[in-house]
Amino acid sequence: MKLIKMSLIAALAASAAVAGGDITPAEPVAATQKSESSTTISGKLTGYYYSDDTVDLFDNDSSEFGLATTLDVTHHFTENIAMNFSALGYVNTIKRNNMMEGQDNGAFINVANLTATFMDTTFILGRQLLDTPMLGGFDWLLAPGAFEAYTIANKSIENLTLVGSYVRTWRQNNTGDTWINLTDIDDGNNWTIGAAYDNKTINGSIWYYNVDAGLPATGIDKYSQIYADAGYNFGTVQVAAQYANTNYDTAVDSDIFGLKASTTLGGFNLMAAYANVSDNLAGFVGRDTIYTSSWNTFASTVMGDSFKVEAGGEFSGVAASISYAYYEYENTSATDNDGHEIDLILGYDLKESGIDIISAIDLNLVYSNTNWGGNSDDINALEVYANYKF
Repeated sequence: MKLIKMSLIAALAASAAVAGGDITPAEPVAATQKSESSTTISGKLTGYYYSDDTVDLFDNDSSEFGLATTLDVTHHFTENIAMNFSALGYVNTIKRNNMMEGQDNGAFINVANLTATFMDTTFILGRQLLDTPMLGGFDWLLAPGAFEAYTIANKSIENLTLVGSYVRTWRQNNTGDTWINLTDIDDGNNWTIGAAYDNKTINGSIWYYNVDAGLPATGIDKYSQIYADAGYNFGTVQVAAQYANTNYDTAVDSDIFGLKASTTLGGFNLMAAYANVSDNLAGFVGRDTIYTSSWNTFASTVMGDSFKVEAGGEFSGVAASISYAYYEYENTSATDNDGHEIDLILGYDLKESGIDIISAIDLNLVYSNTNWGGNSDDINALEVYANYKF
């Protein structure tokens, strides 16, 4: 569920569409340069089927099938000022207790912002998609999670992006037109500042978060947080490390440390990662980017050690990825705390068909086997979805 996808109207662009939550810091999406006023319209039709074996796989009591239309509109007032909108309408045709977006059918505006670029600085004001290591949305089911925020990004220094964002409201993924007012929780100030550097050989980022809304917007405990990562590309092998400290107002503080190595061998992309969460669960809003996070599991919610291995490649036009993650779950009270997740992700793009209407279609399949530790049962889930982009 944490597969992040590119969006034409994202305030901060997702940096990669990589399975398993392997996401690097994002750069701002500036308004496309236009010499005169213009409007562009695009969108997609989505069909999404989900089923798990909490009852029986493919049983209507444990399945959902949603249909959605997303319309993206960008209007350029000048060459550097634009308004962006993304509206979604949806209907559930198979309706178990937890329907997609929370009701039979509905519609909402997920993105509505003003974007202005002056020289090397971009301002994004309004509803937007955010992508930072410990505060952001993910694109799962019918629409990505979104925020109402005020964001500024600057790229005056080569290879360096500076970002600051003040967040007012949050629409959690799969909650329909429900926006949480974060400014009404505790002191009401929720913001982040960060810097990301990448010269293709050395990359790294550092972020500071102030989250008065707590974990995650429930008011359990407000916190401040420092996140940092660094990576080096040796050519054949890439290595990276990350660290996060969550300083809670009243609770015990949390530390995360992670390591990752990746390479390409015989046409396969290979990755191995390790992370440790100590003393307490880490704070995050929306999702994390810990190296061992998986499709269904945020590693920041798992105290103890976690490991993940992943292999991926392309076969006859089908992009495939398979991963295994082990989670220690020291935060559970049961005798057997070990948990795991296995993910198989397949994607096929029909763009090579040569037929215009078919070439705009992509087909996707996700199989996951998840065990959350503490003597819990494995849950098998199958997700099949298709997009037609226009």
